[in-house]
Amino acid sequence: MNQLALVTGATSGIGRAFAERLAADGYDLIVTGRREDRLAEFAAAHPEVKVRTVAADLSTDDGVATVAALCAAEPLTMLVNNAGVAHYMPLAQLPADKAAELVHVKVAAPTMLTRAAVAGMQERGAGRIVNVAGMIAFSGPADSSVMPRRAVYAGSLAYLVALSQTLSAELEGTGVGVQVLCPGVVATEFHERQGLDLSAVPRMSAADVVTASLRGFELGEVVTAPGVEDAGLLDAVFRADLAAFGGQGPELASRYR
Repeated sequence: MNQLALVTGATSGIGRAFAERLAADGYDLIVTGRREDRLAEFAAAHPEVKVRTVAADLSTDDGVATVAALCAAEPLTMLVNNAGVAHYMPLAQLPADKAAELVHVKVAAPTMLTRAAVAGMQERGAGRIVNVAGMIAFSGPADSSVMPRRAVYAGSLAYLVALSQTLSAELEGTGVGVQVLCPGVVATEFHERQGLDLSAVPRMSAADVVTASLRGFELGEVVTAPGVEDAGLLDAVFRADLAAFGGQGPELASRYR
């Protein structure tokens, strides 16, 4: 039986690059996204593998339920939670519907799709889950000079980091691998759709991001940061996290007395 991958947000950018790479590696695919025309175009361009297209809007409960049902029913080898929206703006200026859309797409959808897929992967003793986040997940301590402000977006990506790290520990020894993929600025349509012109900013290709992800699994990484040369920087962040977690006690800290 061929390997089977489900990729969300597969109509452009990193999702499209994942689908292209996995098709080239012989995976059968379930590709999802909002734009039916692009899904159909991708399927037509890859007759060498089986491609099932599913138009679904992951900002809606119905869209999440549709794709989650596939994750539960199909023998997935890989799940790539890539779908995303940005809505870069300060929280007070972020319309309620856009805040809800962002949380639904980047928090609720990856959670529910992963939940649906992971039980079957455990039963089969194999599987890989990729949650596409970004280096903005680590930008929380930045001061007000760092623009644009994007509290909800940064928070949603930080959630994916914590989810992936904790889930990886839960699944240790099951044969199921979990990765959170944290690229920096990537040359895709993503920022253009937010009205941001980053044409003058050096950007990584989506294909390189996918290469890093697949190599990251080989290296046993849970957090894969394609543009960070010194992996020790990430290790230092995680050691500090654990030190703070382990440094707590039942007594009120002296600075609060």
